[in-house]
Amino acid sequence: MEYVYAALLLHKVGKPVNEEHLHKVIQATGATVNESKIKSIVASLHGVDIDAEIANAVIASAAPASGGASAKPAEEKKEEKKAEESAAGLSSLFG
Repeated sequence: MEYVYAALLLHKVGKPVNEEHLHKVIQATGATVNESKIKSIVASLHGVDIDAEIANAVIASAAPASGGASAKPAEEKKEEKKAEESAAGLSSLFG
């Protein structure tokens, strides 16, 4: 994951995401540098518009959040109904 973060950091500051720069960033963190991971991420990002991918990720992550917010009140109503039903069940025990 640190290699993805390093690539995003390089992109953010306007540096090319290449093996040399990724190596320097990972090495600066004190982590052990894995050259095969660096080569893999550089190859994976070749020709990718990082800004467009970030914009797509933001849109995709925002969509479920809005759907999840409407589900919460329904769950709360369901819990309230269960509490009322259990109270009604207890009252029948005492006549």
